Amino acid sequence: MLDPMSMRTPIAFALLAACGSNSKSGDANPGDGVRTDTGAPIVDAPPQMACSPTSGTTVSFRKIGMVSGSAVLATSPPNDGRLFVLEQNGRIRIFENEQLKATPFLDINNLIAAGGEQGLLGLTFHPDYAHNNYFYVFYTTANANVVARYTASSTNLNVADPASAQIVLSIPDFATNHNGGMMEFGSDGFLYVSTGDGGGGGDPHRNGQATSRTAASCTASQCEPLLGKILRIDVDHPANGKNYGIPSSNPFAGGGGEPEIFVYGLRNPWRWSFDRMTGDMWIGDVGQNTTEEIDWLPAGQQAGKNLGWSMYEANGCYNSPNQGYVCSTTGITPPVQERPAASGYHAIIGGQVYRGACYPDLKGTYFYSDNSKGVLSKITVSGSTVTNTDLATTVPGGPASLHADSRGELYLTTSSNPGGVYHLEAAP
Repeated sequence: MLDPMSMRTPIAFALLAACGSNSKSGDANPGDGVRTDTGAPIVDAPPQMACSPTSGTTVSFRKIGMVSGSAVLATSPPNDGRLFVLEQNGRIRIFENEQLKATPFLDINNLIAAGGEQGLLGLTFHPDYAHNNYFYVFYTTANANVVARYTASSTNLNVADPASAQIVLSIPDFATNHNGGMMEFGSDGFLYVSTGDGGGGGDPHRNGQATSRTAASCTASQCEPLLGKILRIDVDHPANGKNYGIPSSNPFAGGGGEPEIFVYGLRNPWRWSFDRMTGDMWIGDVGQNTTEEIDWLPAGQQAGKNLGWSMYEANGCYNSPNQGYVCSTTGITPPVQERPAASGYHAIIGGQVYRGACYPDLKGTYFYSDNSKGVLSKITVSGSTVTNTDLATTVPGGPASLHADSRGELYLTTSSNPGGVYHLEAAP
């Protein structure tokens, strides 16, 4: 199960310690729900659940059900009424009409290193999942963080083929903690992947600020520059012997750094998301010793941004003895919200902006939580004014994610074992 304090120490005992044009980032365009790419009979995805819009901003959580392992994420394919819940132990489970199916969608327990901060950590569905059945998972092994593509059955949408695995990306990782693992497709059709700094406490290999493995500073610190980042890759156009291509608008696509890098200077972006309407990126980055942070990168202001770690921890100069940085705010994008460890915040759970139809008064509100503090907070943006509010509501113990289904409805999952799944609801 999750232990938020492990994210702050060199030793990890728990999970936390997260084809198109070069248009702005956002959630992927939905498919049309009809499968035509195989000779197998067409099987339509279950329709999305309807709801009666309810006014009000008094937020609560309603329990949907439990899964057998720690529930680290709930999400859905485009235009699909099912809810897919990720278990840290290597299984993906399906809720349909709020009923848990007995058979896992996928079970790769035999492939992964699980426990502590390791396991099956991320899941996202291809924008054209309705036709190609492709979905992507992020998992850890003993010495690497892996992004792999799998294919769902064309005749039974409730199961996937374990033998269909294709390794898209494998990143060497020297420690068990700070793995990131959140993935989403943007409206540009590209796959965005968050990685932690590799662990060890204090970023000992200086991965957060590393952008090129050929740089002298990287050679000296034995860095892995794909760690401590948000990466952006093109899974639909493989190139140069890899199972992905590089979008031409990536900040280092033309040289000067590793071409996969999109945003850098992150410690452990365990959970982040796009605003599905605006394309803004919201990132919850877990801090070291003093501060948790929420980062907000508006659409069109994301590529190449440096969020500071490990020169900075949130707005504070970190500069541990092994770093040797001279702190400078030049080129650093500060967080939009800080939460102090002294107040009980130890593992920020980046959430999502509500864009569903069930609770219209919540639209445009960003919700987030903390695995240790167990508080639900919201951020609203009006022009240049950013307002944070902590909400008076009971939050299930050990939040691990707060993420939207295909309708834009938000679901909270918990790191308990067994793990819980809860629907965020509102009333007058």
